[in-house]
Amino acid sequence: MDIIKQLAAELKIKPQQVQQTVKLLDEGNTIPFIARYRKEATGELDETVLRELAERLDYLRSLQARKEEVTRLIDEQGQLTPEISAAIQGAITLQELEDIYRPFRPKRRTRASMAKEKGLEPLALQLLEQGTEEPRVLAEAFLSEEVPTVEEALQGAQDILAERFTDDPAHRAQVRKFTYETGLLVSERTGEEVPEAQEFQMYFDYFEDVAKIPPHRILALNRGERLGVLKIRIQVDTARIHSLLAREIITNSSSPAAAYLNAALYDGYSRLLAPSIEREIRGLLTEKAEEHAIRIFAKNLRDLLMQSPVRGRGVLGIDPAFRTGCKVVAVNEYGDLLEHTTIFPHEPQKRWTEALHTLKALIEKHGLNLITIGNGTASRETEQLVAELIREHCPNVQYLVVNEAGASVYSASVLAKEEFPQLDVSMRGAVSIARRVQDPLAELVKIDPKSIGVGQYQHDVNQKELAKTLGTVVESCVNHVGVELNTASSALLKYVSGLSARVAGEIVNYRTANGPFHTRAELKKVKGLGPKTFEQAAGFLRIADGKEPLDNTAVHPESYPLARQILQLVGHSEQDLRNRETLAQIREKLKKLDPKAVAQSLEAGEPTVRDIIDALGQPGRDPRDELPAPLFRADVLSLEDLRPGMVLQGTVQNVVDFGAFVDIGVEKAGLVHISQLSDSYVRHPTDVVQVGDIVTVHILDVDEKLGRISLSMKTQSKEQPH
Repeated sequence: MDIIKQLAAELKIKPQQVQQTVKLLDEGNTIPFIARYRKEATGELDETVLRELAERLDYLRSLQARKEEVTRLIDEQGQLTPEISAAIQGAITLQELEDIYRPFRPKRRTRASMAKEKGLEPLALQLLEQGTEEPRVLAEAFLSEEVPTVEEALQGAQDILAERFTDDPAHRAQVRKFTYETGLLVSERTGEEVPEAQEFQMYFDYFEDVAKIPPHRILALNRGERLGVLKIRIQVDTARIHSLLAREIITNSSSPAAAYLNAALYDGYSRLLAPSIEREIRGLLTEKAEEHAIRIFAKNLRDLLMQSPVRGRGVLGIDPAFRTGCKVVAVNEYGDLLEHTTIFPHEPQKRWTEALHTLKALIEKHGLNLITIGNGTASRETEQLVAELIREHCPNVQYLVVNEAGASVYSASVLAKEEFPQLDVSMRGAVSIARRVQDPLAELVKIDPKSIGVGQYQHDVNQKELAKTLGTVVESCVNHVGVELNTASSALLKYVSGLSARVAGEIVNYRTANGPFHTRAELKKVKGLGPKTFEQAAGFLRIADGKEPLDNTAVHPESYPLARQILQLVGHSEQDLRNRETLAQIREKLKKLDPKAVAQSLEAGEPTVRDIIDALGQPGRDPRDELPAPLFRADVLSLEDLRPGMVLQGTVQNVVDFGAFVDIGVEKAGLVHISQLSDSYVRHPTDVVQVGDIVTVHILDVDEKLGRISLSMKTQSKEQPH
């Protein structure tokens, strides 16, 4: 198998692009580095294609290694033939390869293996020849102390044939395909009384085509089965399967052996093949459903991490609670903790007026104009407190209810203890709530991505694959944005291309001991940060006020000479990048350059020249600044205030297969069902909305009893948004 050619064909790119990318990967280059700084080599493959290529490369290499192993194992049994060898080499999936190996796989003792031990395999082969001899007469030749009767001999031969039919790769493939394409997944209630039973009511008497069942229903059914609420099976037309197999196996229906072959076929299918195929298909459905759920989770996480930072605003963060009080922190525009306290406005203390005065004093003392409230217990009551504060005392202040998912995970972490050793756990959570609006990426990377709460069924999927995929998303976002070297936490630095958690820690240690970095080159003095690591990481690290102005751009240090030449072409030097007026001039002059002509004259790659021109015009650029700011509020709505037809603005909190949950400023997020997302057909909600989007919705229905709000984004005659 030529892996390079196969990857090129699958990804619809040139073999040369694949070859160069594989070489770069094998040399230890990271995907963010290859995507950004090795465009000439890859033919400008983007990060998505590079990750797909790397994943398929791993799979195909694993497949090749397994082919070699299977060939060796069959050869050691003395059963490797040119036909089997060709079949192994021709296998294009691990499933196909394992089907080929199945007949040769060492098995625990089965009815067939015991029959073989009794010497009955030749009898089975004679029956398979489908001659004219009477099977009972043939069986007499195999009677012994271990096989005293003809009936036992024929039963043993049938057991051998049943296993043979089951293990045949072609038969398995045929039955698997038929079952998948025509089978029904059937779900019934078990009768077990468990607290979660009502969640699965729609599945108590349910069936759906195996080939059409959507991923989120597979995961729901699996969970119901795991809890003991549901019993699930695949229902298929067994008569048609018998007919399909009989056509392949029974070539002489007039042979006396035909009846025995038929019996073996029925037994092999019902006892061995059907349960095995059902397990395989359900495993495949689950694998696909998990991959889909992980993809949606990854998309939501990316959108959440890439939300626009709220810059230049000090924040009052509140972690709400009843009995233990609301933890309140004031942080400046850089996220530094200024002051913290606890207020007790709610039950049982009810010190409402005192809480208002405390908050007013903190806002005035520190010049704050934004309040963030965690959306957990007592959030609603705290929101009413803040709305009154704004209305009565602080009219220039706005507030935002933030998803506090993961705040408690962060507050109990080693990192939080290192950042705030003097604070108790709940107060650290309030700091996280305040900071996550200032820079969602920098704050949320401190939390295990699984705990951020923007997925569906995240506890039901393959945890290893979920962690790997979400880690990749965080890495991609961090490197896309870039990291300020002198302020980044080790939690953020460890996601930078080429940096491990250990080296990230060493960077922070170096910074603590020696003060801020003045140049990227100074990174080479950090313990454990060698030339390769520097090459991979340097371009993604920024120094805003260092000695080298190019260190505050996405230009890689290896391209500084080229960047200086390009600046000379427009009559400037890198020092001019620091001055706002000259920077504006540089930007205008750079726009007039022809990257192709510049690349030819400077004997450089055109993609690199294009990227340098772009980076020089925007030192310190953060791509997130181009996105809309979050939706701030000044007053509070309650569920009772809502009525059908009302038009509101809201923020998309989570996107799932069946729609999107939108925060409209009441205690519960409303659901925009997939059928209400657009006037046009929507294939999947992620095609229309993403986490963090600010959308205009109208209310379809409010169920106060269940706390459910149905929303629509379809065009209709609307009032003005509230």
